[in-house]
Amino acid sequence: MGKRKIDAPATNGPDMRVNLAGIAMKNPVMAASGTFGYGKEYAPLVDLNKLGALVVKGISLRPERGNETPRIVEAAGGLINAIGLQNPGFDGFTKKHLPFLKKYKVPVIVNIWGRSAEEYAEVAGRFDGVRGVQGLEVNISCPNIKRGGIAFGTDPRLTAEVVAKTRRKTKLPLIVKLSPNVTRIGEFARIAEANGADVISLINSFPAMAIDIETRAPVLANVTGGLSGPAIHPIALKMVWEAAAAVEIPVVGMGGITSEKEALAFIIAGAAAVAVGTANFTDPGIILKVVKGIEAYLVRCKLKSVRELTGSLQLS
Repeated sequence: MGKRKIDAPATNGPDMRVNLAGIAMKNPVMAASGTFGYGKEYAPLVDLNKLGALVVKGISLRPERGNETPRIVEAAGGLINAIGLQNPGFDGFTKKHLPFLKKYKVPVIVNIWGRSAEEYAEVAGRFDGVRGVQGLEVNISCPNIKRGGIAFGTDPRLTAEVVAKTRRKTKLPLIVKLSPNVTRIGEFARIAEANGADVISLINSFPAMAIDIETRAPVLANVTGGLSGPAIHPIALKMVWEAAAAVEIPVVGMGGITSEKEALAFIIAGAAAVAVGTANFTDPGIILKVVKGIEAYLVRCKLKSVRELTGSLQLS
């Protein structure tokens, strides 16, 4: 995938821009899929033009209802959800949501998923050439659906098959979102890279559950869900560091970002960009606060570019 040139900074401040396999971002902070809807929900609260990129909620070939309710519950240090990738399908997204997003000058990345490698590829092929879509994030890591998702992200053979078939169907930059539920994350990162991924993103949520001790029943109708939020940040940080060391392509780090500190740690560990997820629910303005925090850090450390910080971890 060809890379677009990063022009000179527009201001005298540090250069915050990054380029993810041709996706030119004005700063390294993205809205994570599943926590920012389709942009319209947050537009009254956040200037979308100031985001690095916006990754929309997962899209499948056809509309999906998701899991039964209740499907979200707070947990110590985070949130457990079992939404089940509810979405309007390709036609619903391109007709109802994409026209709204086209009004903004922010790269739109579409998270895609399927129940087979062929479905992943078909969704990717449908988006190829669709105006207003700058990239695809291949979700092989969702723990909340019966077939697909995490199954593809924890089996090396299936990971290779999904990525390879999807790659053949699109010229769009391909970001592969990895599952944390493996023992050797570097191996899966290398498999994705070898089969055509342009970028790696990680991590998704961890399988978890909550029990109502009065009823002695699971809180979620799906029984289990995915844990996200501050509790998973230290684990995510380790996995991003390991994945970044294993591949040559850019890495997007996510998991438990609530301030610029967690975002900076991901970048120092090797991430070219970061994504903010669960924290959007408690503070819709958190992404822009993280952007400002990173910029202030670069000024304080006298760094000219955020790219100078990527992979700058000091090991004695």
